[in-house]
Amino acid sequence: MGKLALAAKITHVPSMYLSEQDGPHYGCRQPAIDGHREIARRCRELAVDTIVVFDTHWLVNSGYHINCAPSWEGVYTSNELPHFIKNLPFAYAGNPELGQLIAQTATAAGVLTRAHDATSLSLEYGTLVPMRYMNSDKRFKVVSISALCTVHNLIDSVELGRAVRRAIEDQYDGTVAVLASGSLSHRFAQNGRADEFLHKVWDPFLETVDHHVVDLWRKGDWKTFCGMLPEYAVKCHGEGTMHDTAMLLGVLGWDQYQGQAEVVTPYFGSSGTGQINAIFPVSAIPKAASGTGSTLS
Repeated sequence: MGKLALAAKITHVPSMYLSEQDGPHYGCRQPAIDGHREIARRCRELAVDTIVVFDTHWLVNSGYHINCAPSWEGVYTSNELPHFIKNLPFAYAGNPELGQLIAQTATAAGVLTRAHDATSLSLEYGTLVPMRYMNSDKRFKVVSISALCTVHNLIDSVELGRAVRRAIEDQYDGTVAVLASGSLSHRFAQNGRADEFLHKVWDPFLETVDHHVVDLWRKGDWKTFCGMLPEYAVKCHGEGTMHDTAMLLGVLGWDQYQGQAEVVTPYFGSSGTGQINAIFPVSAIPKAASGTGSTLS
């Protein structure tokens, strides 16, 4: 029925918003903003009606959760970095139908997922920052899925991603893009050294592994990447333990995925963390896809 048209791993660094403001950092994140706008341009060309965001700033301590309210409107200030994101206005339409379909499909597959439509839940900045640059004309409906999962197994996040794909293609009448909103390595600069690391990665080890990962993505070596994901997420401080990335690869076919990533914003350091915008071409999932392996946790 429906169509998954685009998938991407994206940055949401708050310095993108700072980059808009007059002052010493004006324009500092223009390449990241341009990457978001390029992804949005392609979504428009593909007639996408809804963007699903796996948000590593939505912390949950039990189960999986989907924010699919009919709409949101407000003014957001980050409690984490209030000097970077303050008084950011937002207003977007949601997609309760798609959110409910995803929750039902995931729960039926054994991954308990709740969809919240009649809710006062607002959006977190892992969704709000990219929507500022991708959805300024409010063309796209938005569904946000929790991906800062504190007590969850990566294998379940892979299965949630599979359920997202099935819900879209088997039950939804529309065209969807999915975004994994989170960093690569995510070790913030030590307090007192933030200015020094505004455009740098915290440690050469982290940067070296990140570049290796991007190379694997470009080559399409998903078996290697999926195999190393649990250790990579831990040892390189992956944002949200990289549950967003596990979800994204679940959507695409996990280690059976055959696409090669296209980098639209080259890798960059931000406050110690490693960031990128990369599109993962959507392809059919092989019918004989293998399991995820017993060591994934």
